[in-house]
Amino acid sequence: MFAYVARQAIYDTEKRVFAYELLFRDGVSNCFPDISLDEATSSMLADSHLSVGVENICFNKISFINFHQDTIIHRFPSTLDPLNVVIEIVESVDVNEQFVTACEQISKQGYKIALDDYDFSDKWEPLTPLAKYVKIEADLIDFNNPDIMQKIKALREDGKILIAEQVETLEDFNRFKDAGFDYFQGYFLSRPEVVKHKNVQVATTSILQLVAASSSDTFDFQEINDVFEKDIGLTYKLMRFINNPLFNKRQTINSLHHAIRFLGELELKKFIALLAIANLRGNKPVDLILSSLVRANFCKLMGLAMTHKENPPSSYILGLFSQMDAMMDMPMPEIMKNLPFSDDVKTALCEVHSNTDLALQLRICIAFERADWAVIYEMSQKANIPEADLFQMYYDSVHWANAMQAQVAESN
Repeated sequence: MFAYVARQAIYDTEKRVFAYELLFRDGVSNCFPDISLDEATSSMLADSHLSVGVENICFNKISFINFHQDTIIHRFPSTLDPLNVVIEIVESVDVNEQFVTACEQISKQGYKIALDDYDFSDKWEPLTPLAKYVKIEADLIDFNNPDIMQKIKALREDGKILIAEQVETLEDFNRFKDAGFDYFQGYFLSRPEVVKHKNVQVATTSILQLVAASSSDTFDFQEINDVFEKDIGLTYKLMRFINNPLFNKRQTINSLHHAIRFLGELELKKFIALLAIANLRGNKPVDLILSSLVRANFCKLMGLAMTHKENPPSSYILGLFSQMDAMMDMPMPEIMKNLPFSDDVKTALCEVHSNTDLALQLRICIAFERADWAVIYEMSQKANIPEADLFQMYYDSVHWANAMQAQVAESN
């Protein structure tokens, strides 16, 4: 049985990723609803945690994990680290005496509890004293309702950490931040936040020269070498990158020319794209780079499965630059005017619902991030890639992104 898992980010007030909510499912149950959520959660948690590790899926950040009735009472996995895991109680549970007792035992073991889809009803009263986090859907908060605002104030005074769910826009984010919420969950960060207009001048001239040279139909190693030679910082990053054991286990690289030739055209183009994305992100959270790296490798693997072997690697570029609008607070079409990418890449980035293979790859990435299993199934059919293969590609991309992000951090 294949383990299905996705993660959804939870952000702090500075729009940095604080934690990830993990959503475990049984892929078969998407088609056969007679399989209970308890069964799917417990079996998929066991498979995913033991084979992949939630710490890898969540990039070593805190994991919020959904638990259902029977899973809490009878099959709670004590192998999870209470320091890194939050037990999220879903709204569908029956809050009876047996369930409350089980939650009390879990709390005594050091696990923190979150109440999901909290709706201020009396149902939650027995569990509220045990909870550290309370998650409230944005559409339930009426800022003009004094009764609701008083209840929120009471939760805060009781020491509860408030998480706003389904925060979709920058305006929503600011409103809930002003209301005293501590964390935020939704898609607001992956969309453009048009606050002020920026241009590509946030990147150095050398970076843009490298992007232009690497995107040219004719790849000139000497031209690339000349750009690196003029910028000692870029050369340092390249040398740190090429000496990474992830890529080079046997040979020591001692010169710039040697490094460029050793890396080769295809990998060099990937490195230049990575370098550009790291420099173009401005002051946005580094987690955006991590997410973009996952998308880049995931799109590359999907492209190979769809027998796309373009050079430059269009699928990789697509995933890597797919969140540039959020990084630069600019609409994607405006950004693409300044980057020398192919029309196919630009179309997929600017028109994600267009009828192209690249746009399909990007939609699959987004579906994984949103844990939209029905869309994943539908898109897997369109891409002619088995669901199990897609999930393995995604897991592999998470591992790869962790290694790459660490290397980028070391070179800065």
